[in-house]
Amino acid sequence: MKLLDGKRITLGTCYYPEHWSEELWEEDLNRMLSCGIETVRIAEFAWSKIEPEEGVFDYSFFDRFLETARKTGMQVIFGTPTATPPAWLTEKYPEVLNADMDGTLYRHGARRHYNYNSPKYQELCRRIVEKSAAHYAPHPNVVGWQIDNELNCEIDVFYSESDTISFREFLKKRYGTLEALNEAWGTVFWNQTYTAWEEIHVPRKTISNATNPHEVLDYTRFVSDSACRFAKMQSDIIRKYLKPGDFVTTNGLFGNLDNHRMTQESLDVFMYDSYPNFAYCLDSYEREDPAKDRKWSRNLSEVRAISPVFGIMEQQSGANGWNTGMMAPTPKPGQLTLWTMQSIAHGADYISYFRWRTSTIGTEIYWHGILDYSGRDNRRLAEVTAVHEKLQKMNAAAGSVYQAKVGILKDYDNLWDAGLDKWHKMVDEASYMALFLACQKTHTPFDYCYLDHMTEKDLAQYQVLFYPHAVIMTKERAEILERYVENGGCLVVGCRSGYKEIHGKCVMDHLPGLLSEVTGTDIPEYTLISPEEGGIVPADWDGTYLETAVFNDLLSPLPGAQVEARFSTGYYEGTPALISHPYGKGKAYYFGGAFTEQSAEVFLEKLGVKNPYGKIIEIPEECELAVRSKGDENYLFVLNYTGTCQKIILKAPAYDLWQEKESKGEVLLAAYETKVYRF
Repeated sequence: MKLLDGKRITLGTCYYPEHWSEELWEEDLNRMLSCGIETVRIAEFAWSKIEPEEGVFDYSFFDRFLETARKTGMQVIFGTPTATPPAWLTEKYPEVLNADMDGTLYRHGARRHYNYNSPKYQELCRRIVEKSAAHYAPHPNVVGWQIDNELNCEIDVFYSESDTISFREFLKKRYGTLEALNEAWGTVFWNQTYTAWEEIHVPRKTISNATNPHEVLDYTRFVSDSACRFAKMQSDIIRKYLKPGDFVTTNGLFGNLDNHRMTQESLDVFMYDSYPNFAYCLDSYEREDPAKDRKWSRNLSEVRAISPVFGIMEQQSGANGWNTGMMAPTPKPGQLTLWTMQSIAHGADYISYFRWRTSTIGTEIYWHGILDYSGRDNRRLAEVTAVHEKLQKMNAAAGSVYQAKVGILKDYDNLWDAGLDKWHKMVDEASYMALFLACQKTHTPFDYCYLDHMTEKDLAQYQVLFYPHAVIMTKERAEILERYVENGGCLVVGCRSGYKEIHGKCVMDHLPGLLSEVTGTDIPEYTLISPEEGGIVPADWDGTYLETAVFNDLLSPLPGAQVEARFSTGYYEGTPALISHPYGKGKAYYFGGAFTEQSAEVFLEKLGVKNPYGKIIEIPEECELAVRSKGDENYLFVLNYTGTCQKIILKAPAYDLWQEKESKGEVLLAAYETKVYRF
């Protein structure tokens, strides 16, 4: 693999030769190379350049571009063009189009207007991928392939006739019989019982938008399955033509998609599209968001859960906006570098900026790249060049892995259930953001850990695991958690846990159901926190104030468990709010609320995992700390997200990679400045 080989951290950019005069190609590629850009991604929206009419293939356009790449020495990632089917295709075969819930087709004129399950679209996609890969993959400058573009972006629900037909097949495979499906979906409620497979459709519009939640959960699983199968179809074709060292990837991180499964089945490496400038879109100013661009570290942590070392296919380089309304400012001096290093700090070894030239045509005329419309040298180009110079001094960090002793558990069943169940969503949104902010501001590195893609051996590396709201719980996952704690781990579970089974039906067990044994907890009653209480019910943990938010479980300890904190207001004042339970060599905690930033920080402090690098460096909460390690070498990243100077204190000597000298004591970081130290 010529990229992400663990030897260097490299730069690329997205380039659209079809947008520009051929006379610009060689000049553009040489200018890229002169500022340190070694790779371009092309072709992901250019189906008509290869198949201008049905069954007629013309490879000459990209042959000419690849010859220019060969001449200049530029590496190329070739995109399959299936994200934007051409007009001749959608006009002749409207069955390939996606539809809204009412059945209205999404017409030609934007992108991602197709559905994964149309047999005709699958046929035509197989052909264009086969033809493209067979012809272009042997080229020496093609080093990798991107499947489609941002699967499930723009829209992650599909309501075409092809989807209904495919959904029925998905359900037949999952349940075998209508009797089993009716039982799983609880169709006796509101007389929804099905007597023939033809009666089943993808979710449709209903009165009050009320839908069968068990059906919608399975439908979401179906959407993910459809996207995964679509990616694998393309990957299987491409792999027939790959040269040694070439790779298959795709980009994005979007909803209703098991990105772990897709990566395992179809990709050599996962790549993300990082746009922290979304935090500064005009509509964002109207919402209070304490994380702002720092929130993209949360997204990058999700990417790292899929692939510890990954690539960025599209990294913010200019202002973003569409003519249809999205508006954001140009990155300030230093922010392009900051956001680049944010990605690298979390595990990226390849950074490709979106885009080289700002388009003068189409919906994205305000989505700026490195160069503006004129193409002249500018501040952002100079900053990219400076980033390249910095990377030359930190190539030894390539292949290093982010370090964390705190894990925050997730799984796709609960992720998807929270997307359709508002009771689940409100506790999830509160707790996951609170844990993120608490870890960020206390400089406590963490990982997201997807329980449905991990074993107890994988979890053993974490000193503490938080499972904020394990609403859906299975016997297999409960056993993994039990073994983790039994072997010495510390598990913290939040309220509303264990009350659903795999189909999303509520269980009739004493709550928290399958988690009762490991947590030593019984839940005789529970309640949404009423508005008159201000959304917070305090508790006392051995003299420490502890906030519980959104929802409260009223707890009771089982034999062997201990009450650690009690609610201090409300009608349940004095009842247990936190229970601990020694289990094997470890301990589990059940917390009867959603987390706030305050309560999350209390847990980090009490459990001894807060600020693990505090003896090495002192950093204000306005800055992020991340550590990547390889062998005996540790690389410490400090990122200043503010427009003001920030002071850090190195308590032990560390080598400043960019200054190429040892540093200790007080260091001042300028606005948006980043430092990388080896220690």
